[in-house]
Amino acid sequence: MKEQIDELEQWGADVIFGRAKGLRASVARALMLGLSGIFRLLVQLRIALFRKGWKHQEYLGVQVVSVGNITVGGTGKTPVVELLARSLRDEGRKVAILSRGYKSKKLDVKQKWKDADNRPIPASQMPKVVSTGKALLLDSKFAGDEPFMLAKNLEGVSVIVDKDRVKGARFAVGQLQAETLILDDGMQNFNLAHSIDVVLIDSRSPFGTGALLPRGTLREPPKNLRRASFILITKCDGTSNAELIERIRKYNKTADIIECAHGPKYLENLFTREQMPLDFLQDKWVGAISAIAVPDNFERLLTKLGARVEIKRHFSDHHRFNRRDVDHFMQRCVERDMELILTTEKDAVRFPKPTEVNVPIYFLRIEVEILSGQKHWDKLIKLLCNPRPIEESVLNRVGCYRT
Repeated sequence: MKEQIDELEQWGADVIFGRAKGLRASVARALMLGLSGIFRLLVQLRIALFRKGWKHQEYLGVQVVSVGNITVGGTGKTPVVELLARSLRDEGRKVAILSRGYKSKKLDVKQKWKDADNRPIPASQMPKVVSTGKALLLDSKFAGDEPFMLAKNLEGVSVIVDKDRVKGARFAVGQLQAETLILDDGMQNFNLAHSIDVVLIDSRSPFGTGALLPRGTLREPPKNLRRASFILITKCDGTSNAELIERIRKYNKTADIIECAHGPKYLENLFTREQMPLDFLQDKWVGAISAIAVPDNFERLLTKLGARVEIKRHFSDHHRFNRRDVDHFMQRCVERDMELILTTEKDAVRFPKPTEVNVPIYFLRIEVEILSGQKHWDKLIKLLCNPRPIEESVLNRVGCYRT
């Protein structure tokens, strides 16, 4: 059943991106286009309800910064969240990251927690505590891929998972004494009031396919970029973004714009933790296996780094690999004399060890580098570290949906 669901998800993605051909795909696209119109109305109605104050927002008295996007997946959000959390931590802030833990499993037994007075926290008030900042408590199966990655890479930063972001926020503030909350993928979450909205736009596909869900990959119309306080243009390759910035300014005339690159740093062996420089890939015959939203970007990057990507295997986004998946791919690579198997860091956290590791398996470590707008990034960090009221210009942008 799980394999059938994964295949259906993959086919749905192929329909949206135009890779699926034939009558069935054409009919599906027509139906999806009609549903996109209904989706647009519902999105705008929901925003209006919060803006008018007819739906309640929770204010917890701490800084809340949302990092999100208007498209589905692929903007490089997790490395930006990591950089933001690390920057705030290094400035002395007590930071908690709040995630919904997409495709994470429910805990078999609820975690137990006692407050400062040694009283147990009721199970109904307990989110999933992935990390306290001092101890990693859950694996990727129960935490979710991105929360586990962040917890593993960010010592001193707590990571909380719950679909109810308000519940997670209350726990982070009340039990972990968090001073700054980072709402991961929070642009469309209005239940917890945001102090600042950081919105990511992929330079190569800024507005996805151009249509709203389910026909396209837009979560909201581009005009809703007006809610952004800061806009990060991600995955820049050194070419000019002047046209994209001009288009962004049609929707948001005041947000600070930062251009950044998601650059590869090194390779790391999944099982030995050995790190290798990027030039290790030069002229190597490799197999690439991934379960991410846009695998083509990953494979293009490997080619750009000098790898000869001979074998490719794609799974649906967040697919949890099983032993059969990796054994079958390993066998293909052995038969074709591949020198390396490569995957992404996100995939690495749920990659089981093959029965036999006949070809070494590495993941590519990606980090964010700011290319232009460093002063705007510094301003963002200062705003989040400064206990004084947030600038009026920022509040005005946030105010389009604040009660």
